[in-house]
Amino acid sequence: MKLFGIFFMLALGLSAQQKGDWVQLFNGKDLKGWTPKISGYAVGENFANTFRVTDGYLSVGYEGYDSFLDKNGAGKFGHLFYKDNFSYYIIAVEYRFIGDQAKDGPGWATRNSGIMVHGQPASTMQKDQDFPISIEVQLLGGLGKGPRSTANLCTPGTNVERDGKLFTSHCLNSSSKTYDGDQWVRVEAIVHGSESIEHRVNGETVLKYEHPQIGGGNVLHADPAVKQDGKLLTEGSISLQSESHPVQFRKVELLNLVGCMDAKAKNYRSYFVKNNAAACKY
Repeated sequence: MKLFGIFFMLALGLSAQQKGDWVQLFNGKDLKGWTPKISGYAVGENFANTFRVTDGYLSVGYEGYDSFLDKNGAGKFGHLFYKDNFSYYIIAVEYRFIGDQAKDGPGWATRNSGIMVHGQPASTMQKDQDFPISIEVQLLGGLGKGPRSTANLCTPGTNVERDGKLFTSHCLNSSSKTYDGDQWVRVEAIVHGSESIEHRVNGETVLKYEHPQIGGGNVLHADPAVKQDGKLLTEGSISLQSESHPVQFRKVELLNLVGCMDAKAKNYRSYFVKNNAAACKY
């Protein structure tokens, strides 16, 4: 078992030191450090207990919904925001889709969730805003009907560049396999400030792009003062979606890539990519 564990770490490209430095954003007990924002409701209002902890999992469920749509026909799209912003880091989740979609959930949202990175703070979202201005690492489950990749890119209120050209389409599929059923899948996003973002699924790179920035559409009711088109995204919030299909997360963890890059320091790490000289300890 010990040899298997070492092999698994090597397969993911993680040193023992790096493995030990992951910070658990979800503690397995409660939602401490997280704030919900659901469209149509105030920041912090967890309508119908959408986000909750069950059996040690961070769960998203809709048992308390009569309909996923409000009285005006708008979706009650939600996001659970972590308390801190980050710039250079790896965010990883282990997730699975379960059960049936909420009544009146849109067809495209079946077995659909996401990790939002470089997002605006929850406090700057309008009451009726559907998605935070952010970069979405889209999580999809297979439908048993053929290929359906996960760790795709979607861009609510944002654009990215690929091969030096602005990419303005809303979504871009990754090269991942399809994951049917209720199996657990690990997805990582390696975020390097405004430079680049890379998506990995179970340790394999499936998508890369550069220069995330504010722009484009696909987000409703955003504050114009926040949506500053063309502004590069150097840091931002991290949030998890509620898009009408039940999903569970057994792990949400982060490896900060900002730190002391002086090899003589006690807290030097070889994987840091952004130097913080003030953090060095000797």
